[in-house]
Amino acid sequence: MRKILVAAFVMISATHLQAQTTTPPASTSAKPNSGGLYIKGGLNLSNISVTSDGRVDDAKTLTTFHIGLIGDLPLGDVLSFQTGLMLTGKGAKTEIYATSSTTDNYYKIKTNPLYLEIPANIVFKVPFGNESRLFFGAGPYAAIGVGGKTKGEQKFLGVTSTYEKDIQFNDDDPTTSGQEDASVNKLRRFDYGANFLAGFEAGKAMIGVGYGLGLAKIGSSQSNNNDENKYRVWSISLGIQL
Repeated sequence: MRKILVAAFVMISATHLQAQTTTPPASTSAKPNSGGLYIKGGLNLSNISVTSDGRVDDAKTLTTFHIGLIGDLPLGDVLSFQTGLMLTGKGAKTEIYATSSTTDNYYKIKTNPLYLEIPANIVFKVPFGNESRLFFGAGPYAAIGVGGKTKGEQKFLGVTSTYEKDIQFNDDDPTTSGQEDASVNKLRRFDYGANFLAGFEAGKAMIGVGYGLGLAKIGSSQSNNNDENKYRVWSISLGIQL
């Protein structure tokens, strides 16, 4: 009986040892850069440059949104080309006070145009873990105005009045000193510039931040040879792979 038990123990031990030596360990390396189609949306913090060197007035930052589809096309294990179609809000707000009081004798306006924007970004990815990557990239964008609103409010001697107008896009020549048929609710139809982005992707989700540096004037100003009157947009995004 003892011999039978010893023989059984030896057979079980040998089988277990063979299983350990022939079964490969689970892979911990990063999966390939598979790319895919993402629905992407999030928050925009938009502004318009007010100085010749492109600086903005932080008090004029307007909160708006972006949403759309982005395609991630792998060019290698750590490199992708990303493009798509986004509906994105831009613009700024302005508040003017005639006195030190902020409750009377003021004029406030919010200009919130909407654009269809096509980005073209080269994105570098740094893998870690099994399905996680850090990414950063840059590239140009082109956009066309499709809608939006201008909202105004003024209060003088205790009397408040408001208005709301649709944004009207035109083909104003930015090289002229005055905008043709000028109005606060009239902007140039086309915008273009550069995107900068960074973030983190895990599985089917990506979280990122971005910055849109507008290179096109949204209307005429005194000089075409400066960076005044151009969009500046920070963004925070969440993307889900379809």
